[in-house]
Amino acid sequence: MPFQTIYTSGTGMLGMEKKLNTISNNLANMETTAFKKQRCNFEDLFYDNLRYPGSQDVNGEFAATGIAVGVGTRVTSIQSDFSLGSITETNRNLDVAITGEGFFQCTDSFTGEIFYSRAGNFSVNPNGILVLGSSHTGRPVEPQITVPDGTEQIQIDDSGIVWVAQNGDVQQLQNIGQIELARFINPEGLLRVGENLYRETEASGAPAVNNPGINGTGKLKAQHLEMSNVQPVQELIDMITSQRAYELNSKSTQTGDQILQTVISIKR
Repeated sequence: MPFQTIYTSGTGMLGMEKKLNTISNNLANMETTAFKKQRCNFEDLFYDNLRYPGSQDVNGEFAATGIAVGVGTRVTSIQSDFSLGSITETNRNLDVAITGEGFFQCTDSFTGEIFYSRAGNFSVNPNGILVLGSSHTGRPVEPQITVPDGTEQIQIDDSGIVWVAQNGDVQQLQNIGQIELARFINPEGLLRVGENLYRETEASGAPAVNNPGINGTGKLKAQHLEMSNVQPVQELIDMITSQRAYELNSKSTQTGDQILQTVISIKR
């Protein structure tokens, strides 16, 4: 029926709109540190079964096939791809990349809630606390690491230990803390909250916190950053495909509307 055509095509258009929005977000974050691309997963909706496979007719014969008319599609999930992005050398002492599983931890200064991030661009805020992100808006690393007064040099090594040199003595480094990583059994279940941060959920499971390289946790690479894992060429191909699918569903809607107008004019 024309009504069914319009409805079915409408579900396709809504689904393609969500996919295009997802692709646009991926492309917008091509240069975002440690951004993880997303993809839409679809499923078909229920079917109007006019005849079931294996049903018997009036002569007792079994139907080899059925008659089932689908009513469209829907997005079941928008899934994050946590594959490793490219590792870029920055030569900055407070840049660290994770080359495996795991997340850096930071604490919200107002609520005390712990957030998780793959972006390892650390800074020191005006209070001398090591923060994840910029020195003004970044959140304190968990567990908290305080840089002592008189520090003239600070660096993070591949094991996650934070070292400082005080009073001009660069030959004598002091260990002031250890960066720990949190690992989740289902990282795709983490909630994205913006600012390169994730929040724990029931779907992600509780974090297992370890030093880098311990119990399956990824290792660190000092003076490097993980870049976005978005592949622009693939995203552009997906965008063109989604655009064509949207146009075809729109055309189906127009055709169904024209048929409906014809039916109405005949009835008059």
